[in-house]
Amino acid sequence: MVSFDNTELAFAYKTTKELKKAKFLFSSMGIGWLVKLGTRLTPWAIKAHLPINGIIRNTIFKQFVGGETLQETAGVADKLAQYNVQVILDYGVEGIEGEDSFDKAADEFIKVIQYAATQPSIPFISIKLTGFARFGLLKKLDTAADNKSGVEGRINIEALTDNEKAEWNKVVIRLIKICEAAQRNNVGVLVDAEETWIQDPVDALTMQMMERFNKSKVVVYNTIQLYRHDRLQFFKDSLAEAQKNNFILGVKLVRGAYMEKERRRATAMNYPSPIQHDKESTDNDYNAAIEFSMEQLDKLFVIVASHNEYSNLNATQLLQQKNLPLNHSHVHYSQLLGMSDNITFNLAKAGCSVSKYLPFGPLKDVVPYLMRRAQENSSVSGQTGRELQLIKKELKRRRQKA
Repeated sequence: MVSFDNTELAFAYKTTKELKKAKFLFSSMGIGWLVKLGTRLTPWAIKAHLPINGIIRNTIFKQFVGGETLQETAGVADKLAQYNVQVILDYGVEGIEGEDSFDKAADEFIKVIQYAATQPSIPFISIKLTGFARFGLLKKLDTAADNKSGVEGRINIEALTDNEKAEWNKVVIRLIKICEAAQRNNVGVLVDAEETWIQDPVDALTMQMMERFNKSKVVVYNTIQLYRHDRLQFFKDSLAEAQKNNFILGVKLVRGAYMEKERRRATAMNYPSPIQHDKESTDNDYNAAIEFSMEQLDKLFVIVASHNEYSNLNATQLLQQKNLPLNHSHVHYSQLLGMSDNITFNLAKAGCSVSKYLPFGPLKDVVPYLMRRAQENSSVSGQTGRELQLIKKELKRRRQKA
């Protein structure tokens, strides 16, 4: 039986000093007003060049980010590999603007792929389309979408100007080059989810790439956010489309990362929220997606990317019920660096294929990611409390042992 209660296993890779730092950080993230203030002031302070980089680098950055450069991630990846934990590398650039910056970001993604190919413990990289596509362009394409689900990979570019069509063509070429490099180097590309108002063109383009590159093995994976009430059906429709067009579906199942922003925008613009009305509905759809995946493992590759203990346990138990190995070649588990170590390291010990999502990049570029981690830990019921409980339990165990 897989269990997530063994804190000795969970934190074996951390020193007592590192654990105490993590305890302080999660305690701080449990204070709602402090998180709200910090997430508003930090991006501004960095843009204003205030001397706070050192504080950020030694606290939240160190907990959740692998380093500022690709080379700095090597030490983290090597340490994780000692415990049979793999890595999903993520060059944490998003929300940049300018064609030169987009070209540079696409080139960086290709460098990350080439580096991952040299490392046995890095089977995947993660990309965001907003890393090399203008947000406003994606928003216009989403508004113009004639197939609002994005399942069939159709993108309506007729609403674009000639300049915008040329701009979109560059986006497509960048993604093709990234996927070609991934295919050559046998590295998987996970396309991250975005906000709902730009997600349709992301889905459509990702489906196009899967149809092109996922013929004999899975190279490209789409990310499905189950806190959206329409995504379970989208998942099922995506598999039907993959079957129809003879390619293998790759999916990363997550709950979601933009809940507060999505709800605020829906209220401000007076449209129905795309987010499930309660956590139970999200959990139900997430677990239904896992159950659906386990019935279709010959047709898809699923990454269970979750910090929910039940969801991960459910996936392992479904495999066992079907007399399938825990290290099934079409099932992978993943958690973010700095969170849910009790899940990651106990899954690895049980023989599951599991990874840590390892973002890296210049501090100023990964601030949006860090602010989401802070908000997520303050808004997800029980997440911070659970992390603290486990850290305190391990610190107590070490004191008693000493």
